[in-house]
Amino acid sequence: MNTALVDALLAFIAQDGCSDAEFDALALRLFAHQHAGNAAFRRFCQGRGVTPRTVKSWRDIPAVPISAFKEATLSCAPADSAERVFMTSGTTRGDVKGRHYHPTIAVWDASFGGNFARRFMQGTPRLRMAILFPGEQEMPNSSLAHYLALALQEFGTPDSAYFVGLQGMDVDGLRAFLRAAEGSGEPCAVLGASYSFVHFLDALAAAGESFRLPAGSRILDTGGYKSQSRELPLEDFYAALAGGFGVARARCINMYGMTELSTQLYDDGNAVVPSVKSGPHWIRSRIVDPLTGRDVPAGERGILVHCDLANFNSVTTILTEDVGVAAGKGFLLLGRAEGAQAKGCSLAVQEFLQAAARS
Repeated sequence: MNTALVDALLAFIAQDGCSDAEFDALALRLFAHQHAGNAAFRRFCQGRGVTPRTVKSWRDIPAVPISAFKEATLSCAPADSAERVFMTSGTTRGDVKGRHYHPTIAVWDASFGGNFARRFMQGTPRLRMAILFPGEQEMPNSSLAHYLALALQEFGTPDSAYFVGLQGMDVDGLRAFLRAAEGSGEPCAVLGASYSFVHFLDALAAAGESFRLPAGSRILDTGGYKSQSRELPLEDFYAALAGGFGVARARCINMYGMTELSTQLYDDGNAVVPSVKSGPHWIRSRIVDPLTGRDVPAGERGILVHCDLANFNSVTTILTEDVGVAAGKGFLLLGRAEGAQAKGCSLAVQEFLQAAARS
C-alpha cells in the first residue's frame, strides 16, 4: 500500500473543498498509481491507447464498467492483504458477486464521516437511531452494514438500536422505539434499506397505525428494493414515509451509494421527486453515452460515470448502469439502463473483458 498516497488523500478529504486544478492533480496521481499497479485496468487502458502521459484531466480517465468488479480483481495491493473486502449482493447476475478490496478502511471511513455529518446530521451532533439493516457481525462484507455501523457509532446515542437481523424485522420492537420517541419529544433518526421501510410501512398500514416523530427527526433510505419488497413509485414511497413516521418529506433523505464506490452521494430531501443528488469535493460525476464514452448534451439523459478519488486502490472512474440527467450542482437519478443504453453498457463490459483477457 502506498502510504504517502493514502496520507495525501486523507488530507484532501479533510479539506473544506478544492479547485478544479487540485481535483485534477490528485486524480492524475491516482490514475498513474492504478495504471502501474492494477494489471486488469492497465490492459483496459492500453486497449484504448490511454497512458499517464495522455491523460490531462479526470475526464480523460477511462471509465471501467461497474460489472468489471465481478469479472476481475481490480486492486493495486495484493487482494489477500486487504483489511476489508466489500461484496455486492449478486442479485443482478445470478450469484456472481463483485468484490471491492480496501487495503486500509481508513480512507473509506474518512470519506463517510464528514460527508454524513454535513448531509444527514446537518449540525446535530448525535441522534437516537433505529437501524433497519443487519449489523456488521451478520454481514461483514456489506458496505451498507459498515456504513450504518459507523453512523450509529459516530453519530448515534447509546440507546440507538438495530431492528433488522438475518431472521427479519423486529416490527414490534421498532413500534416501541417510535412510540418512545414520540413521548420523549426528542428528535430521532431511522436509517436503512429502502425495502425495509416498505415492509414496515405495510405493517403499519395493515394495523391502521402511524406515528408523529418529534420535530428535527429524519429518515435515511438507500439501495432501492432489489426484489426484497414490492416496488413503490418515488412519489408514493416518500408520501408513505411522511405519513407513516410523521416526518416532513424534506427530512426524508436518500443516500445514493454502491459497493464499487467509496463515497456516498445524497439529496437534500424528497419534497419533490426525483431529487437532485450530489457529492463532496472528492467525487465528480458525468453523464455519458455508453457507446462513445462522451458527455451527452446538456439536458439529455445518459449513463452516470463517477470519478471517486476515495477509490485509491481499485479504479477511480466507474461507468455505472444508472440513467441520469444533469441538474443544478448534481444530477437526477432516473433508474436503470434499458434498451439502447443497456446495450451500450453491455458493449462496454465486453470491451473490458476482451482487454483484461490479453496476456
